[in-house]
Amino acid sequence: MAYHKGSIHFRALFIMLCFGMAKSLYTIPLKIFIGTFNSSLDLDLTPMKRIQASGNGLSLASDPAGIVNFLDMVTNLQGDSGRGYYMEMTLGTPGQKLNILVDTGSSNFAVAAAAHPFITHFFNTALSSTYQSTGRGVAVKYTQGNWEGELGTDHVRIPSIPGTPTINIATILSSNGFFLPGVNWQGILGLAYPLLAQPDSSVEPFFNSVVRQTGIPDVFSLQMCGAGLSDSTTADPAGGSLVMGGVEPTLYSGSMWYTPIKEEWYYQVEVLKLEVGDQNLNLDCKEYNQDKAIVDSGTTLLRLPVNVFNAVVEAISKTSLIQDFTSGFWGGTKLACWLKGETPWRFFPKLSIYLRATNNSQSFKISILPQLYIQPITDVDGRLDCFRFGISSSANGLVIGATVMEGFYVVFDRAEKRVGFAVSRCAVNGGLAVSEILGPFSSADVASDCAAGGLLKEPLLWVISYALMAVCAVVLLILLLLLSCRHRDRSGEITDESSLVRHRIK
Repeated sequence: MAYHKGSIHFRALFIMLCFGMAKSLYTIPLKIFIGTFNSSLDLDLTPMKRIQASGNGLSLASDPAGIVNFLDMVTNLQGDSGRGYYMEMTLGTPGQKLNILVDTGSSNFAVAAAAHPFITHFFNTALSSTYQSTGRGVAVKYTQGNWEGELGTDHVRIPSIPGTPTINIATILSSNGFFLPGVNWQGILGLAYPLLAQPDSSVEPFFNSVVRQTGIPDVFSLQMCGAGLSDSTTADPAGGSLVMGGVEPTLYSGSMWYTPIKEEWYYQVEVLKLEVGDQNLNLDCKEYNQDKAIVDSGTTLLRLPVNVFNAVVEAISKTSLIQDFTSGFWGGTKLACWLKGETPWRFFPKLSIYLRATNNSQSFKISILPQLYIQPITDVDGRLDCFRFGISSSANGLVIGATVMEGFYVVFDRAEKRVGFAVSRCAVNGGLAVSEILGPFSSADVASDCAAGGLLKEPLLWVISYALMAVCAVVLLILLLLLSCRHRDRSGEITDESSLVRHRIK
């Protein structure tokens, strides 16, 4: 979940159903919902001895030499991609327990500090003897939803992490479209870099504070285990693991592959190409990185720049074995439904993303099977299983969200400025692995730098935006004076229409 980037906010599912039959090349029991479903769901320690580092520069989470046993952090997350992955944390003195959404696409640690109809409880700052307000206001606006509050500090206790670091906390006093029905969290844990912190980068993010105060390695890793889990399931959510300070080898299989972090704001990486099945889309690699390409646990879907999205849909349509597939399914306004027991995954190809390796002349590819991007949502009267398309278009860059991340154990190695991917041991559906990694491949056939040159950080973009607004205001003022003089020659007064008041910049 990130600011002004077209991210998908976690939303509850309200589906109005009506069915229509779709033609198929094969006899596939496919039906389509035609309703108001929106697939754009969005549906963030006392000093101790450093953990002994492994040969690759990372501390192994299960390293017996460490004081902290990171094995205790396994399965510390609850939730799924449709409702968010969250962990229990304890704030203040005496402690108040809240569930906090894990988000690698923002940088504020923010918690509800006032009652809201969609949450069961909130952090009552008046009951904490260690809470201190800074007196600074803070407001964060997402593409869908926003909140306002004030900044403060307090002790935070995290299971399996000894001690109580003092953390910057944004207390949410009012919000709109942020807390939604069906979610079980009361705050957000932004794990990105200080540059994204609000109201400015002087607000030290949570993980920066933990690393500084505890001395643990500047690394965390994330496993999200919701692959193939229906958003409407009544069973316990699949959950996952957030390991702070290292890597837990029991959570993945095979080798760990690393891609450099291009810019330290979001976790920005470099995508070299995409394949649908074995078909290379053959787009200029800069199109994949248009604006930016980031890894964001707070975004539900895989989000692609418009041209890339259209190419992916066209390629999938040609290889899905289903003719006349409704455009509403690809666009996120309809669900595809099959008769109970008839899963659609065998009719769709795998999708592969090539990432630049730490060796600049090489790449590796992470692949997801259809079980990850043709996602079960709900059933109807026990007769139909319905699915959504787990990919959407984006005007603000490529986002590797939960659709992809659920297939992998992802390491955010900030110390070495790289993001690692390995096949997650929980990325299994029906006993079969739904993700894979292959490499290395030569990257000689792509540009040496596919990321957009001279990327501007969002705070700088705001400054530029305000400067342009000021210039426009001056131009409008000049036009206003000219029109004023001209109009006075005729009538001696200025009307709203002639003064351009209705067209001022807002």
